[in-house]
Amino acid sequence: MTRVDEGQIWRARIRPHRILRDGAHFIGVGALQLALDSAIYIALTRIGLALVLANVCGRAAGACCGFWLNGRVTFLHRTQPRVHVRLLRYLALWIGLTLISTGALAAIADAGGLARSWWAKPLIEGALGVTSFLLSRHWVYQR
Repeated sequence: MTRVDEGQIWRARIRPHRILRDGAHFIGVGALQLALDSAIYIALTRIGLALVLANVCGRAAGACCGFWLNGRVTFLHRTQPRVHVRLLRYLALWIGLTLISTGALAAIADAGGLARSWWAKPLIEGALGVTSFLLSRHWVYQR
């Protein structure tokens, strides 16, 4: 029996060209999610809906779009778990990131006003996108 180096196994699982391709697709899908999420958040808070509820609504709309597109475009080449397993993992990730996003937006709105939170929303979501990519690639869409 041939002994296999753990480094060889690790390098075989993480190919640089796949990470770059996945990352580029994730950024494209994420831009659509961000635009939808931010537009809904701004529109709902502008008409007077509470910040927390508006952020959850915006993120939920973006999440529906992102779950489907990332499964069909970004991570299609992977052997994926069944849809209900992916969905449960995605929901767990989404809840955690939504709590962080909502907390950050609330703190910004309290300190600088609602309009400042509108400008901060894309920055916060963009920063959370790095975490989302890594967890999506290695957990949500991974068998």
